[in-house]
Amino acid sequence: MGRGFLPVVMKPLLMALLFISASLAGCTVSEDSTSGEVEAIFSFEPTKNIRSGEDVEFDGGASLPPGSSLTYKWDFDNDGDYDETGRTATWSYPDSGSYDVTLTVSDSITSDTQTRTINIIDADAEEPNADAGSDAPMSDCEGENVNSGSFYLAYICEMDRSLSSKNILATTTITLDGSDSEAGGTGEYISTWDWDLDLERDEDGDGDYTNDADLTGETVDWKEVKPGEYKIALTVTNGAGLSNTDETTVYVNYVGTWNDFSIAGNTSNSPVDIDFNFPVTQEQDSGNTIRWAKGELVYLKEDGDCTNVPGTNNCRAKLDLYGFNSTDEEAGNTSAIGLDQRQSGDCDSDTDCVIFSLSGSYHFSEGNWKDGEWTMTLRNEKVNDLDIESMTIRLVYK
Repeated sequence: MGRGFLPVVMKPLLMALLFISASLAGCTVSEDSTSGEVEAIFSFEPTKNIRSGEDVEFDGGASLPPGSSLTYKWDFDNDGDYDETGRTATWSYPDSGSYDVTLTVSDSITSDTQTRTINIIDADAEEPNADAGSDAPMSDCEGENVNSGSFYLAYICEMDRSLSSKNILATTTITLDGSDSEAGGTGEYISTWDWDLDLERDEDGDGDYTNDADLTGETVDWKEVKPGEYKIALTVTNGAGLSNTDETTVYVNYVGTWNDFSIAGNTSNSPVDIDFNFPVTQEQDSGNTIRWAKGELVYLKEDGDCTNVPGTNNCRAKLDLYGFNSTDEEAGNTSAIGLDQRQSGDCDSDTDCVIFSLSGSYHFSEGNWKDGEWTMTLRNEKVNDLDIESMTIRLVYK
């Protein structure tokens, strides 16, 4: 009996074990399961100028871990009771004021909450009108007339630089004026002027890339601005809590000139170089894009101290400009310009002129030599030392 009873008991047990093993074969834990840290994250739309009675759409879909089976509970009035459930929800507020909204998410084991403040304004409140202003000088560095427009334009002019400093490091101050902004309704006022100087960054994390308060005030001085093109925005908020944003562009051009100097001669079978260093920015994403970098060279055709070797014209000067990018790759030069083709610009009968242009859309583009710290090299391959009337570098963003 003992031997006959054992198979009767073991057979169902063995069958059950085989069934469980078969059901688990090939099973793995999904990466989208509830493993991972639980974090409540939500957004809402609209993000500003929300009026009483207006529907606000809330979305907790950014909560972590992604793809997991989370539960979502919403408290829209900070009373401790849940008002809605689900990943998305819609809510409206009958009265103006500030309300704390809390989302609680859970994976059935761990829970997390996020609370954000939402500002509701009166339904009949009037929106202000932001005006970021504009400004431009009457003339450029050489006294030529300048066209103004709905932008800020400034020039950094260093018209008599010393050869002891050949790096372009100058900055300027831009005065930003939002005084033409309007508050909105009768008797209304503007409570804040917030200037966002970098529209590529959302520093306050509110999802709006145009309203960071890098500078505050109706009229502000933006200091230490380098040559470049800058997209900025002014956001004004009135006493009713309504806000409005105006975007504009700030252009800063540069002109630097080195006057009356000389360059040594090539006496050891090596050209003599004088390097001028300058920064250029070509960032399509941020809209900070240089148009041109130009070198303009004016030098005497003949060295006054030179004596011609019979049968030669070794006193006839020839100087050239070379462009090198931040990794010292040569992007071009003027050596192919013939002596009879050097009479443009400010030349007279005693001087030659060489103009070397580097295009923002070509030379400084990501597909070619890129932007960064560039070098404009003045090169003398002649034996004689030569006199230069002027060397000018222009960085043109507008």
